[in-house]
Amino acid sequence: MEGHESTVSSEELLNESSDTENQDKKIDTELSFHPDWNVSKEDQYSFQFLNMECPSLVPNQISLSGISLQQSEEQASVQVSAFIRSSLNKTIKLHETTLVLLDSSEQVLGRKTIDLEEAGDIPPCSSRPWNITFTDQELFTTDIPSEGWKLAFQLKPSSRKHSLDLQNSWEQSLAEKDKHELQEMVERLDPPKPGEVNFMGLKAVQKDNGDLHVTLLIRNGSEKNVTLEQIPLQVEDAGGTTVAKGGFTMNDFGVKANTSKPWTFIFPSSMVQDGDIDLSSWKAYPIQKNAAH
Repeated sequence: MEGHESTVSSEELLNESSDTENQDKKIDTELSFHPDWNVSKEDQYSFQFLNMECPSLVPNQISLSGISLQQSEEQASVQVSAFIRSSLNKTIKLHETTLVLLDSSEQVLGRKTIDLEEAGDIPPCSSRPWNITFTDQELFTTDIPSEGWKLAFQLKPSSRKHSLDLQNSWEQSLAEKDKHELQEMVERLDPPKPGEVNFMGLKAVQKDNGDLHVTLLIRNGSEKNVTLEQIPLQVEDAGGTTVAKGGFTMNDFGVKANTSKPWTFIFPSSMVQDGDIDLSSWKAYPIQKNAAH
């Protein structure tokens, strides 16, 4: 077992009242496979051996016991194998829930919202192996430990500080001083409301060739990663005049949960109003939305 175990009560996870009697009773879980899994005899033996390594549970507990973790360098994803274990004396079915991948210091390495109903009916007092894949958009770091990690249910809203998320191209090209200033600004600002995605203006410059470069901070207050494919933007100058308008194809541009990501949008001169533009103050926002500077 490469990972550790995390447990929650059935009351916390399934909103069921817990039986307070026999709390000192120790329950060992029996191995159970999803009916659609075709497991070889050799793998059955391996899973049985690993299940025997899991500690006993007390009544009314549901746990995740980490089996193994495999990283895919090509896809920058991580597949976590774990036992979903239940000490309840009845069959249960899990539903959509948020899982977090933690290191040995309880630091969040990744977060994923998943429908665990796909794991099927979990029999009474049983242990079911299941695979969960964290994509690069669901991971907060590429430094994933091979041992000592833990998969856990996230039962409460994240207390993780709203942080800066930089695209790889920015990470490589931005000076450390500028990164630090951006991070400080993101931490200083009031975070977006839970579930809200908004746009905040950082910088607007018109180049000598007439192109307008607008840098925005895309702020994700959601507990889920968001992917933006098309962003229709409108820019107004200090006089409230619309000076630029256009649509941008983002090619699956992702903003991780509870982070802000800067991006520069370039309006070619053909999309920019002729004449002088007063950028002493300005605002930019998605057309038909009121996320303003």
